[in-house]
Amino acid sequence: MKTPSEITQRGLSAMLGIAMTLAMIVSPVHAENTMPDTVITAARPAEDIARDPDRKPADMLMFAQIKPGQTVIDYIPGKGYFTRLFSNAVGAQGNVYSVVPQFLLDKFKDRPRPPSVSVEAGHANVHDVVAAGASLNVPVKADVVWTSQNYHDVHNGAGATVTAELNKAVFDALKPGGLYIVVDHAAAEGQDDATMAKLHRIQKSIVVKEVTAAGFVLDGESTVLSNPADPHTVPVFDPTIRAKTDQFVLRFKKP
Repeated sequence: MKTPSEITQRGLSAMLGIAMTLAMIVSPVHAENTMPDTVITAARPAEDIARDPDRKPADMLMFAQIKPGQTVIDYIPGKGYFTRLFSNAVGAQGNVYSVVPQFLLDKFKDRPRPPSVSVEAGHANVHDVVAAGASLNVPVKADVVWTSQNYHDVHNGAGATVTAELNKAVFDALKPGGLYIVVDHAAAEGQDDATMAKLHRIQKSIVVKEVTAAGFVLDGESTVLSNPADPHTVPVFDPTIRAKTDQFVLRFKKP
């Protein structure tokens, strides 16, 4: 008969064995989803660094599965916050295409465009592209297409036809197995188009419906930018919620 101490020791050994087995299963996944510190800590504008606490760059790049050597399309890059990060992450063997659609250039033709990231030191792998019609106009197939806080502008401002064209263009621009990441300000379910346009928001369910209609499958969702305290009833530029909106982060895959 085993003594209590022998039983305890045997139990602890079994638990340790289980823990070690789990560690062997989990560790490779963790290793694949790490982002080198240099991607975030490399020289970037002070304005970008100030946004890091709100935009969670390391979490976002890991969720998008950005890797060295990849081709990444940053659709409607704004001032280039994520463009710079993608450039750092894919490295000299990778490429980043900063894509702006012609319809947006036409709409804001009286506004000066932000300086291109492609001319900044250390970002020679960034290429500027103007998308036209149903094509992103990128000469090679991409691993990832990313758009952050822009989908609502296409849906609410350009309409259903242009939105469908965009999703088809993204599908065509990706390699098989490529990823399409959509980050946007969440609208309350049930809000009509006019309200979403006024608030600069969009329902997550609408994005899922439209993107999967283009042939994508929903591959994952991150809650790292979610904010349950957001009432979803004020514009995203309202001082009470700006930079703190409830945002969904969706990852779609091309089969």
